[in-house]
Amino acid sequence: MKRNGFFALLLTAVITLTGCAKDTDISSGGNSESIETVEQSPEEMIEMTSQELVSAMRIGWNLGNTLDVCQADRDGDGVINEHVEEGEQVDETLWGNPLATQELFNALWEDGINAVRIPVTWRDHIDEAGNINAEWLDRVQTVVDYAYDLGMYVIINIHHDGGGDPQFGAWISNAVTDYDGTMARYRTLWTQIAERFENYDERLVFESLNEVGFDNLSQSSAYELLNKINQEFVDLIRSSGSNNPSRHLLIAGYWTDIERTCDSGYVMPTDPAGKSIVSVHYYTPWQFCTTNIQNEWGTSAEERQMETLIGKMKSTFTDNGIPVIIGEYAASGNDHDSVIYFCEKLVKKCDDYGIATFLWDNGGQVNRYTYEWRTPTLLEALKRATSGEDYTPVKGAAEAA
Repeated sequence: MKRNGFFALLLTAVITLTGCAKDTDISSGGNSESIETVEQSPEEMIEMTSQELVSAMRIGWNLGNTLDVCQADRDGDGVINEHVEEGEQVDETLWGNPLATQELFNALWEDGINAVRIPVTWRDHIDEAGNINAEWLDRVQTVVDYAYDLGMYVIINIHHDGGGDPQFGAWISNAVTDYDGTMARYRTLWTQIAERFENYDERLVFESLNEVGFDNLSQSSAYELLNKINQEFVDLIRSSGSNNPSRHLLIAGYWTDIERTCDSGYVMPTDPAGKSIVSVHYYTPWQFCTTNIQNEWGTSAEERQMETLIGKMKSTFTDNGIPVIIGEYAASGNDHDSVIYFCEKLVKKCDDYGIATFLWDNGGQVNRYTYEWRTPTLLEALKRATSGEDYTPVKGAAEAA
């Protein structure tokens, strides 16, 4: 299905005009801002399908390495990479980025970004039962409001809590051996998130997990476990209050990997509201997307691989009434033309199919101090790809222009 650019623009304008400002008192407090929560009425939700919501997301962007930071073994060598001293609190600057600001989101909005994914890691801010530190939850809400109050679509999730380093705090993987205890903590955590954001309208989306799989189980048992967690997520949000029974939800695919999510073992949860969206990521080939091992991209075989993978999402999900969001994608090669071509071709193909895409940015794309794009031609490519125009991306076109 081809996205109608005019419809997306019009819809966003309507949403922006109908959104209600929250009655909160925000004041500076150390590395976070304290929010005095005031009784609010639910904001009126526009009745729309999840596909209409996804199609209205034009250019998507991730606030990476910010609220998702944690004390973690990021390189898999068994040692924590960054940590705080005993008694200190982890904040969003741990991995080198500055505090997120309203000015950052203002600049993104002016650049045409109308949808942001704000990954959140909770493991350094919750107790064993899943109770969230009040200052952290306040800070998450503050950053959400930076984007939401502009009229943006916003996604929040549980991020590195599902990481591969349980000895340092990741805990979702414990569901393999202690399902009841792990899910009690999961339910407690999501109950607090759901209550804090229950009055936000349809522009706020909850995402169940991030890049989680259980490969130490048999394949069938691994899929069953992820499916079960996703179902509990939907059941919990639908049974919570205010706008949550009809909120759009983003459901994590298996490892958010396209091929493994298109497997018959992966089953979308039953949703009485019928507003569930499948979440996958696109980092293929890994050596080009995340490292500088491969710097060039764009052979006929590589193009066919991209077309095949995105085509699988279309035939498996969108053609069957299940919307798709690619919550992360990136290109890290040093060849400028390859990076631009990869991103533009991916986003254009997805846009043609009604699939929303969110660029992963750990601070390397948008300068977090000046709020300017380090590679302006990338922004221009994303604007072209989501313009609704009928064209075929060409490698080197940006450089030639």
